[in-house]
Amino acid sequence: MMELRIQLIPTGEIILSPGKNGENYCHGCRAVASDGVRAMMESALTARDRVGVQDFVLLENYTSEAAFIENLRKRFKENLIYTYIGSVLVSVNPYKDLEIYNKNHMERYRGVNFYEVSPHIYAVGDNSYRSMRTERKDQCILISGESGAGKTEASKKILQYYAVTCPASEQVQTVKDRLLQSNPVLEAFGNAKTLRNDNSSRFGKYMDIQFDFKGNCPKVSSINDRSDWKTVRKALTVIGFNEVDVEELLNIIASVLHLGNVQYGGEDGNACITSDTQIKYLARLLGVNGAVLTEALTHKKIIAKGEELMSPLNLEQASSARDALSKAVYGRTFTWLVNKINASLTYTDDSSKHYSVIGLLDIYGFEVFQYNSFEQFCINYCNEKLQQLFIELTLKSEQEEYEAEGITWEPVQYFNNKIICDLVEEKFKGIISILDEECLRPGDASDLTFLEKLEDTVGGHAHFVTHKLGDTKTRKVMGREEFRLLHYAGEVNYNVNGFLDKNNDLLFRNLKEVMCMSENKILNQCFDREELSDKKRPETAAAQFKASLAKLMEILMSKEPSYVRCIKPNDSKQAGRFDDVLIRHQVKYLGLMENLRVRRAGFAYRRRYEVFLQRYKSLCPDTWPNWEGKLSDGVATLVKHLGYKPEEYKLGRSKIFIRFPKTLFATEEALETRKHSLATKLQAGWRGYSQKSKFQKLRTSAIAVQAWWRGILARRRAQRRRQAADTIRRFVKGFKNRHRERCPENEYFLDYVRFSFLMKLRRNLPKNVLDKSWPTPPAALTEASEQLRKLCMQNMVWSYCKKISPEWKHQMEQKMIASELFKDKKDNYPQSVPKLFVSTRLNGEDINPKVVQALGSEKMKYAVPVTKYDRKGYKARPRQLLLTSSSAVIVEEAKLKQRIDYGALKGISVSSLSDGLFVLHVPSDDNKQKGDVVLQSDHVIETLTKIAICSDKVNTININQGSITFTVGQGKEGTIDFTPGSELLVAKAKNGHLSVTAPRLNSR
Repeated sequence: MMELRIQLIPTGEIILSPGKNGENYCHGCRAVASDGVRAMMESALTARDRVGVQDFVLLENYTSEAAFIENLRKRFKENLIYTYIGSVLVSVNPYKDLEIYNKNHMERYRGVNFYEVSPHIYAVGDNSYRSMRTERKDQCILISGESGAGKTEASKKILQYYAVTCPASEQVQTVKDRLLQSNPVLEAFGNAKTLRNDNSSRFGKYMDIQFDFKGNCPKVSSINDRSDWKTVRKALTVIGFNEVDVEELLNIIASVLHLGNVQYGGEDGNACITSDTQIKYLARLLGVNGAVLTEALTHKKIIAKGEELMSPLNLEQASSARDALSKAVYGRTFTWLVNKINASLTYTDDSSKHYSVIGLLDIYGFEVFQYNSFEQFCINYCNEKLQQLFIELTLKSEQEEYEAEGITWEPVQYFNNKIICDLVEEKFKGIISILDEECLRPGDASDLTFLEKLEDTVGGHAHFVTHKLGDTKTRKVMGREEFRLLHYAGEVNYNVNGFLDKNNDLLFRNLKEVMCMSENKILNQCFDREELSDKKRPETAAAQFKASLAKLMEILMSKEPSYVRCIKPNDSKQAGRFDDVLIRHQVKYLGLMENLRVRRAGFAYRRRYEVFLQRYKSLCPDTWPNWEGKLSDGVATLVKHLGYKPEEYKLGRSKIFIRFPKTLFATEEALETRKHSLATKLQAGWRGYSQKSKFQKLRTSAIAVQAWWRGILARRRAQRRRQAADTIRRFVKGFKNRHRERCPENEYFLDYVRFSFLMKLRRNLPKNVLDKSWPTPPAALTEASEQLRKLCMQNMVWSYCKKISPEWKHQMEQKMIASELFKDKKDNYPQSVPKLFVSTRLNGEDINPKVVQALGSEKMKYAVPVTKYDRKGYKARPRQLLLTSSSAVIVEEAKLKQRIDYGALKGISVSSLSDGLFVLHVPSDDNKQKGDVVLQSDHVIETLTKIAICSDKVNTININQGSITFTVGQGKEGTIDFTPGSELLVAKAKNGHLSVTAPRLNSR
């Protein structure tokens, strides 16, 4: 379960700290696969993530502050607000919502090493969690930066990440809801508007999230910090406030407002309240007697020699008493509220005594206003201590560790702000000690005497300046009531007015007595009656703040830190605006350049030999399962086996140092692979043992079952043998009597023969109509076999015809006619068989439009280019042969040279050779015709088939062997002689005939 503890800082801020016995833990989270390593490298990221470098360690000019800021600017302009410096995350407040905090993004960073994904606040949270899980060492995440830089939002995002990635059990649901609602309440009571931020946290939070050894964590939802009325009322109810508590709490808040309205008048120098109206309100709200309250606000109780005296207050003293009461009531109520929240978040579970912790610090940032007072002094002192912690844990400790291990590297110079911390907190000589001394000393102590005391005591300090001690230039910009501290972040002037009053407890005794008599239950808890009997002077605010801060530093020093450095890009909170001067100032006081120089000079990873060897020993056969020699020798053997290069690592006195994160990540991946093989071996061993035990128990029973089963099998085999013998006997008897009529002796055999034939026929049916195979039937099935054969053929023919398309049917019909005409009669017929007949050999563009116009409504069925031989001289002339529904037309370009009606067509003659010549015979007495037409076509088989179909004169085609005689005209005849040869040759012979020589392609 989660337990949240909050400590009050005297200036009105609070720090969330561990509970009485430690921190919190939870149940239900799964262990992650990878070891936690604070290192990252550029990897295969999207092009958008390559704007600038995502780790400043990869910056080429890493010593240049300008290059550092320019890289920030590039990424900021692309909404890439996160950048690494090794393990330190730099976050720039975008002042707008970015879609990078949903559940998908959380899963993307869950259990993944830094270098595998782009920088993100989730990566820091996941890295701390994995380091805690694998190393069993407490972690802390320190979030720092100026007011308005987004520290509170960063802490919320980390809590949100743990809430989603660490599933919660039902037991922690109530705590989750209360933690969810605690922030709106704390911010409603503890935030305020400042010059830098409209909703600045006036309190600091340190939160410890406790995990048991299972890695479980309470689930908390993302925190909604809207402090409107409905949200606060709902949050108070969830935390555990009933209506009476809420009413009394609101009465107290109202009383503080009414105390501010109390006005004083004066007679003879004594103060008196001018109006009873506010007293009536206050008496009812605070639950006290009005007359007693009036007296306490105008008089001071003095105890002298055991006697109590009431001394009247002047106007100034009465006003101070009123303000002190307001501050005490509000401050103690806030402390009570914090304790109430802590009590609601406390959960005790003794089932898990061992736990680890991840601390989360979200504290106010460095503040520099036009007018800086005691509050800014305390806040900046706290930031100095945090910077000192950062130096000790990150910079100084880094160098000291290398030196202690004997690792040589280039020293990095950095500013150690311990001198400033000593100036503030040093015992007897520090500013806080001087302030407390001035508050406690008798006499007329004032803010100016405090300033004079500072000048006398620390006036020679290099980081302390006043108007009196400064040079002429300094005096022009400093007031006489100010002192200046040269912080690590820059110079800050503090006005001493009010330092003593704010440091002292000015609440008079009689005011405490009145509050102790209050009927308000909350005030009764805030003002304890035992306080009245305590004669010890209460601690000053500065002393309490110093002690609280020292406790916080002690907590942080005990943990392994991770850092989130928040930067605000501008003072106007405008999205997309990048103020170089402001960011340069923040880079300086956050110590980012020093950290970058250290990271570039050192190694990314270091672990003690025993830890490294214990984790990775399984990767080397020589170190697994145990190494018996020196640890350093074992580590050296291990890294040699892993193939580490000399420049990738160094061996110190007690630790191994790895320079590049990618080297460690490769080792981690090898370890993950190795874990699977080890797990497989363990599983195999356990399964073997388990199965052997089961086998021993089952063996005896199995023997009995086997004996019984063998008996059954033997009986079954005997029965099958008897059945087989009977079958063989019947078969032999049937074979002997196979030629007899059907009788009981042969019926089994005959049935078997018929069945075998039918099964054989089923397996060997013809596949197509051309397959004429058919099994030989037995004598008894001859007639049935013929009937089956006819049915099978009819079925195949029917199936084949059903699949034929109309186009293919037409094609087949033409091919059938061509086959009847030319098969085994003309040499070039076989070459035409595989070629499909087309509807035309001429495109629309090939036929002259005048020809089409001349044909009129006659539909053209076929067109082919031909060569026409003159009747006289046999000169070859190119022509077009067009077939219509009624006639064949010979065309010369745009002229219809000759039209032959199909009715007038006497016949068609063609040779038996492979030539393409053919003669269309027309009547000699037809005056319209000039004589028979001699044509040649490259597609003679197709052309003649088309003519035969169109003219419906299939039987008029004559195939001649030697020559063709045709009518020239006027009773004259011509002859075409055909002779076989090696190539096609058409020419007029000496005897006046047309000689055609054609190669013979087929022998008939």
